[in-house]
Amino acid sequence: MTNHQKRLSVPESWPVERKTETFTVKADAGPHGEAGVPLLILLRDVLGYADSRKEARYALAEGNVSLNGETVSDEERPVGMFDILAFAEREEYYRVFPDEGGRLTLTPIDADAAGSKLGKVVGKRQVPGGETQLTFHDGQTLLVDGAYSVGDSLVVDNQDDDIVAHFEYETGALATAVAGQHAGRIGVIDEIQVTAGSSANNVLLSAHGGDGRFETVEEYIVVIDENFVDDDGASAGDDETADETTESEQEGDT
Repeated sequence: MTNHQKRLSVPESWPVERKTETFTVKADAGPHGEAGVPLLILLRDVLGYADSRKEARYALAEGNVSLNGETVSDEERPVGMFDILAFAEREEYYRVFPDEGGRLTLTPIDADAAGSKLGKVVGKRQVPGGETQLTFHDGQTLLVDGAYSVGDSLVVDNQDDDIVAHFEYETGALATAVAGQHAGRIGVIDEIQVTAGSSANNVLLSAHGGDGRFETVEEYIVVIDENFVDDDGASAGDDETADETTESEQEGDT
C-alpha cells in the first residue's frame, strides 16, 4: 500500500491546495473515516509550524501537541470535525470546524473550551448489563445513564468522559450544517420534516443573524450552542486564522 494520496482526489473537507503538487500525505486508519485530515497537513500546510514531514515528526516527539486531551505523536493521525488540537508550549488551542463549503478549518479557542469536545450522537444501543451505549460522529463510544437520543449533541470532558452539556435535536435548537450546499451555515431549527420510507428527513432553519432561511438533510445537521458563533453572528469557522494555508508544499510529502 502507498503512503501517498493524490491531491485531486482528497475529500472536499481537506484544507489542501489541489493543483500545486500531485501528492499529499495519506491519513492512517482511525476516527472520522475518509474525512479525517492527517495531522501533518494541519501542522505544515495550515498552521505553518513545520516545513516538512521530518520537522513535524520532531515537533510531535517533543510531546507538546495533544488531540482531544491526549498527546499525539503520529503525523498521519486523522483529525476531523470538532476535534480539539492543543499546543502546550505555545498555549494555543483550536477546534476543528467546517467553514462555508465544508472545508475544515481551525478555530482558536481558550484553554477552558479545549478541555471538552462536542460529539453528535449517531447511534444508540443497549449493551450487556443494561447500560446504554452511545456512538458519536467520529466513532467514539460512551456508556451513559441519562436519556439521550440519536441526533442530540453532547459535550464530553476529554479527561474523564463526563458529560459537560447536552443539546437536544429539536425545533428551536441552534445548529450548523456540516456538509452539503449549506455547509458551515448556522441557524435555528424551524421545522424537522419527517419523510416516509427511506428518504432522508429535511430540516428547515432560520439563518443565524437574520440572513434568510436554508434547508438541508438531517444527516448534515449538528446541534451546537452559542460558543460556536462569533459576536458578529458568523460561524466560528469563518475567522481569518482558520482560513490561512501556507504555500510551503513539499514534493511527494516525504
